Amino acid sequence: MTFREAALAGDVSGSSGAGMVYGEGTMVERKLLVLFGSQTGTAQDTAERIGREAKRRHFQCRVEALDSYDVANLINELLVIFVCATTGQGDPPDNMKMFWRFLFRKNLPPGSLCQLDYAVLGLGDSSYPKFNFVAKKLHKRVLQLGGNPLLPVALGDDQHDLGPDAVVDPWLLALWDKILALYPLPPGLEIISPDVRPPPKYTLHYLAEDSPYPNGGLLQPIAPRAVPSELHPFAARVVSNQRVTAESHFQDVRLIEFDVTGSGIMFSAGDVVMIQPQNCPEDVQQFCQLLRLDPDRCFVLKPTDPDASLPALLPQPCTIRHLVTHYLDISCVPRRSFFELLSYFSTNELEREKLQEFSSAQGQEELYSYCNRPRRTTLEALWDFPHTTCAIPPEYLLDLIPRIRPRAFSIASSMLAHPDRIQILMAVVRYKTQLSKPRRGLCSTWLASLNPEQGDFRVPLWVKKGGMKFPADPDTPVIMIGPGTGVAPFRAAIQERVAQGRRGNCLFFGCRQKSKDFYCQAEWEELVTKGFLTLFTAFSRDQEEKVYVQHRIQENQRLVWELLNSRNAHIYLAGNAKQMPAAVAEALQSVLQLEGGLSPSEAEEHLIALERSQRFQSETWS
Repeated sequence: MTFREAALAGDVSGSSGAGMVYGEGTMVERKLLVLFGSQTGTAQDTAERIGREAKRRHFQCRVEALDSYDVANLINELLVIFVCATTGQGDPPDNMKMFWRFLFRKNLPPGSLCQLDYAVLGLGDSSYPKFNFVAKKLHKRVLQLGGNPLLPVALGDDQHDLGPDAVVDPWLLALWDKILALYPLPPGLEIISPDVRPPPKYTLHYLAEDSPYPNGGLLQPIAPRAVPSELHPFAARVVSNQRVTAESHFQDVRLIEFDVTGSGIMFSAGDVVMIQPQNCPEDVQQFCQLLRLDPDRCFVLKPTDPDASLPALLPQPCTIRHLVTHYLDISCVPRRSFFELLSYFSTNELEREKLQEFSSAQGQEELYSYCNRPRRTTLEALWDFPHTTCAIPPEYLLDLIPRIRPRAFSIASSMLAHPDRIQILMAVVRYKTQLSKPRRGLCSTWLASLNPEQGDFRVPLWVKKGGMKFPADPDTPVIMIGPGTGVAPFRAAIQERVAQGRRGNCLFFGCRQKSKDFYCQAEWEELVTKGFLTLFTAFSRDQEEKVYVQHRIQENQRLVWELLNSRNAHIYLAGNAKQMPAAVAEALQSVLQLEGGLSPSEAEEHLIALERSQRFQSETWS
């Protein structure tokens, strides 16, 4: 039986009786809206899962990114589930920023959402200080505006052994109980069995083999007036790609320069460049062979739901090669929903049983060991299920595999020093797990392979505002703490400030060995000689005792205190989010205690106050 037949009396879209419940002469529409704010795709994946579960319960359901939704309609909604991630330092994801600003407007009347039943599901990472901050704040704000919460806010945690699903699964069971009590199933209808395969989002229609295919796609030249964006990236030429670590060093770090002449791109220190990566030709070829796809076949997509739109980043018509190279993230670690959908196509009993186990609540520990711990890719998982893989209908590819997400890099140069250029400092991601083949980062591996001496390479990119803002007052000194590639935004800031004639630049830089990974050494030393930079270095492996940036801060506590207390300095921190930020915060608190005479609790409070007033800003990543 198909999903549509199962929905029968109630067409899943809700156009007939399924979308209504009749009681005592009234008619209640069974409409559910799922709104998501997602940065890496996890919140979107969870929102789409809720959408599928809603359709199985005969709800008329829409799943939308928060910024694609007309927020003015929220006052008319009766039932909404919000799924949102938290990014960076407690910030909302990019695709919910406009919604966020609207929701926190002071002039919204307190009872404006009193007709709304809602629930908030948060996805976060408890290793960050502002764990699920966005979900908690959203829940509270909707409550302030009169909304009726169906359940307490759910706080999914990436750090849990089983990932966010450890919280999401039981929360969703409780949520459906609440929702079905309010909106019972229409008479004669039952929940559609999970054994019934859901319809694809799009149907795929192959064009005749001799039909012409327009070249281009992602990198069509954009109209000169349009500022590059995710939908219209700029095809920037790679100018140089230089390794800045010694050949003998375990890590390959690159300083890469792009030419953005004529793009209209403007940026300042602290801003971020977004880069849209692509899969390597070998992986694309393997994928097409596994699924028995002709990479040169052309197709067009049509949405199954007439109200849905087509994927904005795919040209129409499109080749299979373009779809797999530029759009499908075949190197990502597959999520539970991947195995769930894959199980519907399986003709092999052993494979189907394993896929069903991986998509069940009980099988999550096993799935974690198979996928997440060894960082197995989607392509590798497809290899392990050969009978199922060759039976995947092409129109399900866009449901099965998420799109390749753009990667963010701190800009490591200033327009004042390098006009029409963007530079990034990038560690090439490569590490071992229990799998025989080393794991490689999709974007960094691709960028590292682009050698401008061997051809004209173009990279789709655009710029967005970063989280760090440097002081406008030229006399305000800055203390920058940037171990490893965390120094990238500070290189941009120092170049910018030096070009403006500003002194008062103090940099704490840390790496392993002076001879191996002291990035931009000559540049820093020249600025020190010219009196533009005060530099403190920590080479952790150059002596018996490991020395890190936090030790250098403590050794120079008098200077740090003097800059903070007498000269109103701003402090900036960037780098890896593991132990470093906490260790630096502790070192700064000890400066406040030893030099400023504050008690431990006062020092902690003072640091929080500096953060609030934006005199202490940090940007860390895991």
